[in-house]
Amino acid sequence: MSEYILETIEVFLRQLLSSMELELFDIQFRREGHGWVLRVFIDADRGVTLEDCSKVSRELSHYLDIEDLIDHAYHLEVSSPGLERPLRSVDDFARFLGKTARVKLSEKRDGQKIFEGIIEEIDGSDILLKLEDQSSVRFSFTVVSKARLTI
Repeated sequence: MSEYILETIEVFLRQLLSSMELELFDIQFRREGHGWVLRVFIDADRGVTLEDCSKVSRELSHYLDIEDLIDHAYHLEVSSPGLERPLRSVDDFARFLGKTARVKLSEKRDGQKIFEGIIEEIDGSDILLKLEDQSSVRFSFTVVSKARLTI
């Protein structure tokens, strides 16, 4: 799928989601198994309901049928990022202050790269995790290579 088509779909989704007090978390279009999947992840501070996913799926499906942007068969999936969602920005860490996260750093801190703990503090781009042993580790978001919430 061309970049133009994905951008066109993204513009439509951002307008639709804004009117529903939702936001676009991610959009993916990829070949899986014997077919193509257009996967849309939506989010909201209040959480995402099944009704939200159904409505976005119906509206997006209708839009795609009218615009005829994708010229081959595909499967549409709309969901939330889930309980173990990725943390992709300092704002994500701030939003989930007090929650437990697993963080992989691009460089070692205290002899290790992977930490799991409670997001305790955000200061600019610095993040403080309180670890299970009650110690803490502070790092800049710039050295985070991967992070997600854990349950």
